[in-house]
Amino acid sequence: MAWRAQLSRSIKELRFLFSSNSPSSAATRNFIENNYKDLKTKNPNLPILIREATVIEPQLWARYDMGVEKGIHLEGLDEEQISKALEHLAKAG
Repeated sequence: MAWRAQLSRSIKELRFLFSSNSPSSAATRNFIENNYKDLKTKNPNLPILIREATVIEPQLWARYDMGVEKGIHLEGLDEEQISKALEHLAKAG
């Protein structure tokens, strides 16, 4: 998991979008609850935005240099798969 400390080298901003009460967003809520502190500790200058809405599919967006953005839908993924999706976004930058 050394890639977690390298996030801010390739990613300029992370955004998590999810529903605050939808069952499809439960894994995303759990991921944020269990991993936010570690991600922020290892990347103190990386903005990690958490956006809750009533009707939205869980998503993860990464912004890179020059305004390039890539997103992944997180519906149906568990916490481990969300971590893999984040790793994929980090390596894609």
